[in-house]
Amino acid sequence: MKQIIEFIPLLIFFVLFKTNGIFVATGALIITTAIQLIVTWFIYKKIEKMQLITFAMVAIFGGLTLFLHDENFIKWKVTIIYGLFALALLVSQLMHKPLIKSMLGKEMTLPENVWLRINLAWTIFFVVCAIVNIYIAFNFPLDVWVDFKVFGLLGLTLLFTFATGGYIYRHLPKSPDDK
Repeated sequence: MKQIIEFIPLLIFFVLFKTNGIFVATGALIITTAIQLIVTWFIYKKIEKMQLITFAMVAIFGGLTLFLHDENFIKWKVTIIYGLFALALLVSQLMHKPLIKSMLGKEMTLPENVWLRINLAWTIFFVVCAIVNIYIAFNFPLDVWVDFKVFGLLGLTLLFTFATGGYIYRHLPKSPDDK
């Protein structure tokens, strides 16, 4: 349910972009992301830091897009968010306290070196996505960038999540019954 709530603003952005253009879609993205936070709070009584960071970036860069009537700001938002995520993961990596472990470690036990590899892999993934977003945003038409933002990045993230799950599964401790 939580994941569905998180994708609603993105889907509304996409539909409104296709029907009304980037500025209407950006305004709707700001509003629906704010509503998403409120709904999340009422359902779960908690808002994740990533959601707050994402909302702040949507509000700032979306607001600049609307105020200055310049679509480039909303294009940069994706790269800056991915850059912030990569930076947070990298700092946690350098401190040998992988952020991924703090998010998933309550549900599973893995060797420390596995947590560090997963953390580093996600750091690299976010850096690559940030770079690819910039490349597509500024070398292709706006329609191509929006399609990539909505479907390409989502698809890449899902694939990387499944790959991470497969890697985690290989390193989970085996129970005595699994022999």
